[in-house]
Amino acid sequence: MLRGMPEVGHQKRVEELLEGLNEPQREAVTHGEGPLLILAGAGSGKTRVLTHRVAFLIYTGQAKPGEILAITFTNKAAGEMRGRVERLLETDTHGMWLMTFHAACARILRAKGDLLGYTSRFTIYDQSDTRRLVKRCMGELGVDPKRFAPSAVHSQISQAKNRLLDADAYAADADPGFGEMVSEVYRLYERELSNMNAMDFDDLLFRTVNLFELHEDVRTRYAGTFKHVLVDEYQDTNHTQYRLLQLLVGGGRREPMRGERVDIPGHRNLAVVGDDSQSIYGFRSADIRNILDFQKDFPDARVVKLEQNYRSTQTILDAANAVIANNRGGIAKHLWSELGRGGPIHARGCEDEHGEARFVVGEIERLTDEGASRAEIAVLYRTNTISRVIEDALVRTKTPYQVIGGTKFYEKAEIKDAIAYLTWLSNPFDVVSFQRIANVPRRGLGQTSLSRIVAHSASVGAPVWEVAAAAERVPGLGAAAIKSLGRFMSTMQELAALVAEGVPVGDLLEAMLSRTGYVEALEAEAIGGGEKSFEAQGRIESLQQLVEVAHEFDASAPSEEDTLDRFLQEIALKSDSDTRRDDEGLVTLMTLHNAKGLEYPIVFIAGCEHGVFPHQRAIDEGGLEEERRLFYVGVTRAMRELYLTYARRRSVFGQPTFALPSEFIEEVPSELMDRDEPSRPRLGGIAPAGRPRVGAGSWEAPANGARTRRERTTVAAQFRLGEDVVHTAFGEGVVTGVEPGGIIVVRFAGDGSERKLMADYAPIGRR
Repeated sequence: MLRGMPEVGHQKRVEELLEGLNEPQREAVTHGEGPLLILAGAGSGKTRVLTHRVAFLIYTGQAKPGEILAITFTNKAAGEMRGRVERLLETDTHGMWLMTFHAACARILRAKGDLLGYTSRFTIYDQSDTRRLVKRCMGELGVDPKRFAPSAVHSQISQAKNRLLDADAYAADADPGFGEMVSEVYRLYERELSNMNAMDFDDLLFRTVNLFELHEDVRTRYAGTFKHVLVDEYQDTNHTQYRLLQLLVGGGRREPMRGERVDIPGHRNLAVVGDDSQSIYGFRSADIRNILDFQKDFPDARVVKLEQNYRSTQTILDAANAVIANNRGGIAKHLWSELGRGGPIHARGCEDEHGEARFVVGEIERLTDEGASRAEIAVLYRTNTISRVIEDALVRTKTPYQVIGGTKFYEKAEIKDAIAYLTWLSNPFDVVSFQRIANVPRRGLGQTSLSRIVAHSASVGAPVWEVAAAAERVPGLGAAAIKSLGRFMSTMQELAALVAEGVPVGDLLEAMLSRTGYVEALEAEAIGGGEKSFEAQGRIESLQQLVEVAHEFDASAPSEEDTLDRFLQEIALKSDSDTRRDDEGLVTLMTLHNAKGLEYPIVFIAGCEHGVFPHQRAIDEGGLEEERRLFYVGVTRAMRELYLTYARRRSVFGQPTFALPSEFIEEVPSELMDRDEPSRPRLGGIAPAGRPRVGAGSWEAPANGARTRRERTTVAAQFRLGEDVVHTAFGEGVVTGVEPGGIIVVRFAGDGSERKLMADYAPIGRR
C-alpha cells in the first residue's frame, strides 16, 4: 500500500481517480493485464488517461512505483506527466521511470554499458558534435565535404541505426558510390566514438537493444523489473524503439526484420497511446506501421478509442475529420466536441507573401485590441522560410513575439564551450571536447599542435587527458605549445580535484569560468565598444543563465547521485520545445512539426499553397499522406479560431513564382469556411508549381499540363545516365536512372538522397 494508506483510503482514491472520466477513458484507465491500444484523437485527454492509469495501477496494487516504465517523447511532456502523477499520488515519483526513451536508455547504459565496453561516464554527443566528428572522419578518408555534405552522411548513418544496422550490415546493402562511401565513414565514425567513450543520440537506443540482445540476464532483469510499460505518442516510434519494447514486454511482430528474434517470452503488459492521424515524423524514421499493425502484433489487444475532443469547436473538428478522410489505410476515428459549433474557419488568399504578412499581423492587432492575449496566438508554417516576412511585419508594428526553432540556448557557442569543459572533466577520453576547449579562450595552441596531441593519444592508446598532461612527450610539439598546454592542464587538474571533492555543479561551473579565463576574455571584449562588445556582453549573460540552471539543478539533485554526470546528461537530452514561454505575452511563431502536442485559442497556418504545404519534396517523393497528417495536426491545434492563409505569388530563390491554394484547403468543406481571395486570373502558359486543377476554388492549370505517357517518357529520355542536373529546391545532383512514364532518378549532393522525379513537372534542368 502507498505510504501506509489504509485499504479504505485506497478505495476512496480509486473512486476519485475515476470521477470525471468519460466511458472510453475509464475503460483505458482500468484495463488489467495484457496489451492495450489507446487510439487518442487530438485533444481527447490522453495525458489524463496515462497519468490516471499510472495512479490506478499503484493504488490497486498491480504495480509499485519502481515497477512502472512510462515513456514520453519530450522532456517537457515527461515533466508535465510527472507533475500530474505526483498530484494524483500525493507523493513524489522518485522511484518511477517516467521519462523519454533516450533518458531511460541512458540510465540503463550508465548502469550496464561496461558490458559493451563503455564506462559509466560516457559522453552523449549532440547533433553539432556528431556532425563535426562525421566531417573529421570524412576528411581522414579523403571525402570532399563540398560534394557530399556531412549532414547528409550523418543522416544516412542515423537512419541505419534507427533500422538497427551496424556499419557491416549497412555496407552489405550499400549501393556503389555514395553508399559505399557512407559505409566507410560509418565504420570509422563508430571506431572514433568508441575510442572517445562517447555515444550519439541514436546510440542510446541502438546500444540498449544491443545490450538486451547480447546479455539475456540483463534483458530479463529489466523485463522483470518493469511489470507495466506505457508509451505515449506511439505513432512516432521507429523500428529500434519497437524492438526495445519487444525485448522488454515480449510478443510483437511475427514477420521480423533481419536479426530479430520472435516469440520472446514476457508479460506483454504494454499500453500504448497514439493517433495514426498525427504520425508526422517519417523523416526521423518513425514507422506508422507500429501503430497500424498493433492489433496484428498483439491479436488479443484491447482497443479503446478516445474521440471526444475537449479542445476545439465542432467546426474545426469537422474540417479536420474531412481532410484526414482523404488518407487511405488509417484507423477510423471521428472527433466530436461538446464545446459548440463555433465560428467558421477563415481562409484568406493574398496577392503575395507581403500581403499575407500584412493580413496576419493586422488580424493579430485586431484580435488583441478586442481583448485576446498575444500568448493565445500562434502562427504556424510548413518551413522556416515562411516566417521571415511575417517576422518583419511584427517588428514594424512592434508586436512582441517568439520564434520556436531558432538558435536554442544550449546551441549557443559559449554554452557549448562551457559544457565541453565540464564534459572533458567527466570523460578524459573525449577528444571532441578537448579540441573544442583547448584553445578557448586563446592560448596559442594551434590546430597543428592539437592534431599532434590527438594523433599521439590514438597511437599510444591513452586518454587524451593523459597525453595533454605530459605534453613534453608528444613528438613534434613546440616549446611554446608545451608551455601553454602545461598551464591549461594545471588549471584542468585543479578543476578535476573539485570534481573529486564532489562540489556542486553550479560552484564547479563558476570556478571553471573564472580559472580558465573564459569570462575574463569576454569581459575584455565587452568593454571594447562596437558590435563585438554587445555580443560579448550577451555571451556573459548567457553563461550567467547557465550558472543559474546549474544551481537550480544542485538544489533538486539527490545527494547520493553523481551530480556532474547527471547534469551533463540532462543538458544533452534537452529538446527544442523546452525553450517555449507561455506567460510573457508573446505571439508564438513555429513550424507545424514543433507545434505537435500544443494548443492555442487562435491559430494561423500560413503558406497554404501547393508546393509549400504540401511541400514539393513530399509531392515528388509520394509523401502527400504524411503532409496531410501534418495539416491535420495544425488544424487541431486551434481551440476557437483558425485562419488558413495563402499567397498568389511567392518569391522562391529570389524569383516570383505563381502558386495555387493547397489541396488541403480544397478538402475542407466550403460550408465550414468564410473564404476571401484576390481575383483568380487564368495563368496562361505559366506553370503554377506544376499541379493540375484540384477543386472549384483553384486557378486553372495551363493547357500543356496533360502530356501523354509517351510524351513524358520522351522528356525523361532527354536526360542521360550520369548527367549533372540542378533542382530549384534540392540543388545539384546526378541522374542515376531513367524509368518509363517520364520518371528520372536523381541523387542529390546536398543531402545524399536519391529521389524519383517526374521530368515533365519537376523544376529541374541541366547544370
